[in-house]
Amino acid sequence: MAIKLQSTVGGFSAEFMRKLPELENAMLAHGLEPSEFVISKDRASPEGPWIGPFFYQYTVFVGKVNFTVTEPNDLRFYEYLYDRCIAEPGNDDIQPPQHPRRPGLIGRIFRWMAQPI
Repeated sequence: MAIKLQSTVGGFSAEFMRKLPELENAMLAHGLEPSEFVISKDRASPEGPWIGPFFYQYTVFVGKVNFTVTEPNDLRFYEYLYDRCIAEPGNDDIQPPQHPRRPGLIGRIFRWMAQPI
């Protein structure tokens, strides 16, 4: 049986759905039963009239236990959950992967203005 998916924001991306069987196989290989998992995807920021959500809130339910992760897209969430499923037991201090941050608009403007003419 497969992981149950719920969404209040239009479902999961096609790429996430294509990778889902790989996640389920990893769960089975590590002694987890995918049918016990429910993943819920919700909007993490208030809805604006002309902009979409910047982040999504993913809640994973396993029996009476649950945890919530905020990520910008389904693939980042997939990577996080996959890493959690293949982690060695007892290693609860797993940190989400750190992606390099691009400089913000103000930082880019200051660097541009600081360049010699």
